[in-house]
Amino acid sequence: MPDTLPALTPAQIDRFIADGFVRLDNAFSPEQAAQARAILWSASGCNPDDRSTWTKPVVRLGDLAQPIFQQIANTPLLHQAYNQLVGPGRWLPRGSLGTFPIRFPSPIDAGDTGWHVDVSFGYEAPDFLDWRVNVHSRGRALLMLFLFSDVGEDDAPTRIRVGSHIEVARYLAPAGNAGRSLRDMITDRPDWFDTGREVLATGVAGTVYLCHPFLVHAAQMNRGTRVKFMAQPALLPKAPLAIKRADGRYAPVERAIRLALDQG
Repeated sequence: MPDTLPALTPAQIDRFIADGFVRLDNAFSPEQAAQARAILWSASGCNPDDRSTWTKPVVRLGDLAQPIFQQIANTPLLHQAYNQLVGPGRWLPRGSLGTFPIRFPSPIDAGDTGWHVDVSFGYEAPDFLDWRVNVHSRGRALLMLFLFSDVGEDDAPTRIRVGSHIEVARYLAPAGNAGRSLRDMITDRPDWFDTGREVLATGVAGTVYLCHPFLVHAAQMNRGTRVKFMAQPALLPKAPLAIKRADGRYAPVERAIRLALDQG
């Protein structure tokens, strides 16, 4: 796709505002995905050709910043999409791709498959249940799901509650800048903003799901036969999202929040 063409159509942007996510195919190349997987296999301590080394349901790797990951996070297509969803000059290029959960085929539940919203500040609290998120999404402009392997319905695709970002925005708004903690959300909304609509983040290697930061999602066990490789970084904002702008130039990620509050 030429760099001059937009990454997302108007219809896709409308779906992002209404549903809370958009799927971007071919965001990076199969060759880049293969190069990244080789690094991840090595870092995992597991052997792709020896299933006896696949002893854990999940292996988590830290914030890897090799050049290939920097390239993947900053392809021209992704930069165009970031501009379209968050606004030119309102986000920071990524130098890495955050945490990599590698999910192996296994009957063991790793205990990390609950519904949640990714929190984005308050990390100084020793208990992660006290980490927070607010209506301005301090510290996070987008949630992103990078697929480094082909992911079908049995390969532990991330579960997404469609439209849940609208309900989350309405829940966060009364708390203002202080926001809510994970503990608050567990107590106040044990249903985790169930919209009755769920989709699975499937796709071939090179697919990226660009999600509203308030989107409720969950991991799941890998019931298939192949290993799932993904990254789940945040797109960092240069400044918190704005619900009120003097110039009225709202990005789609902000328009979704405004829509929620206008309708709430």
